[in-house]
Amino acid sequence: MKLTYKMIPEGMLEGKFVPLNIVFIDYKEVKEAGITPMEAFQAVANTIDGPVGMNIFDQDVVTTTSDGVMVEGTVRFMAAADRGKINKDFGYLEMVEMPYSDELIKEEPHLIQWKKNYPGKKLFRGPDPATKKIPVHNVCISGRASNNNSATEMMNIVTMEEILLPILGQQQIMRNGKVILGLTGGIISVGIGMIMPEMYGRVFPTRQFPAGETAHGSGVYAQTLKAHIPCIVADKSVLAENIIKCFEAGCIPGRTVGGSPAVLSVAKRMGVKIDMDNITDKAYEELASIGCTKEWMKEKVDILTPEEIIAHADDIIPGVDDATKYNVPDLIKEFTIEV
Repeated sequence: MKLTYKMIPEGMLEGKFVPLNIVFIDYKEVKEAGITPMEAFQAVANTIDGPVGMNIFDQDVVTTTSDGVMVEGTVRFMAAADRGKINKDFGYLEMVEMPYSDELIKEEPHLIQWKKNYPGKKLFRGPDPATKKIPVHNVCISGRASNNNSATEMMNIVTMEEILLPILGQQQIMRNGKVILGLTGGIISVGIGMIMPEMYGRVFPTRQFPAGETAHGSGVYAQTLKAHIPCIVADKSVLAENIIKCFEAGCIPGRTVGGSPAVLSVAKRMGVKIDMDNITDKAYEELASIGCTKEWMKEKVDILTPEEIIAHADDIIPGVDDATKYNVPDLIKEFTIEV
């Protein structure tokens, strides 16, 4: 049987440095090959003489972004390998399913999107802490390779170089869509701190940092945290489309979905009221450092239709420095191996 996967090799990618090999595998490919996820990871690792982070992506399930927007497709299995070896204790993790229940929706109100936008879909975010041996981070480590935050941030542990891979960008990679390659910059550095409290979340295993709060608490320095790190993110029209669906399902920015710059920017143009009273002073300080002040949130702007917002998303949604847009097949190559 054959297994096809996409890979970004370690080294320079259109002027940005990729610190380790990165592999994306479709879960359908694994099932069609009649092998387990771990067997698929090992088969790929055997072909790579270096550090590699590996993700198996399931396009038939849903997840949430760090700021609470529900999207289709996510990483179900993750691994790290080095010179063909996957550490038996720390090198592999599986994401846990979050079954639908009224109690879960009550505890995590942003999940009202689930039944309205994706009825019947299974939800996966991060691993069950009971299944992992590294106590704090949702990370796989083998040799030099680190695959962290439930497969959305990878690092070469020796060089300490990183790359960010937000889940919507990975979705576009799997679909051969459009992605933006650039540097994370200050806006996204601030935005990734505006998370939602989730059980078995991608970053935190328990419900921490309520909506409107910041996970960073770094003030004006929040914009520097990841600014220099390369990232591969989805085309902004894709991000806009998903945020719009979140609002149409009834989510409120700053209260039931995180107050990230992207969410707030779409809310302004859509005429969706931001719950400014629920955003904390610490979060406001970080947002203000990149221009998202209280005055900016109250500013009168022309209200646009969802179609207009999607069409002009590059101008509406801020973020990513030194950015270039690519069709995925022009940036990332496919490989096929026997398994």
